[in-house]
Amino acid sequence: MADIIGVKELRTHLEKYISQVEKGGSFTVVRRSKPVFKITPLSQEESLWETVIDFTQIKKGGVPMSEVLSRL
Repeated sequence: MADIIGVKELRTHLEKYISQVEKGGSFTVVRRSKPVFKITPLSQEESLWETVIDFTQIKKGGVPMSEVLSRL
């Protein structure tokens, strides 16, 4: 069962909850005593990302989005 936390608690201690979700924890977030959303870890399939291009290899620190968009 997921733990219940308030929006303010989540905002105040976001890093703590991110860490707990990375370890498999789940949370139901409430606002004014009503459930608003649930935070759960990604499934194995959802967590797979495909790198299309690494802009840090083109320029240290990456490439500004405006520059990328101007070349499309």
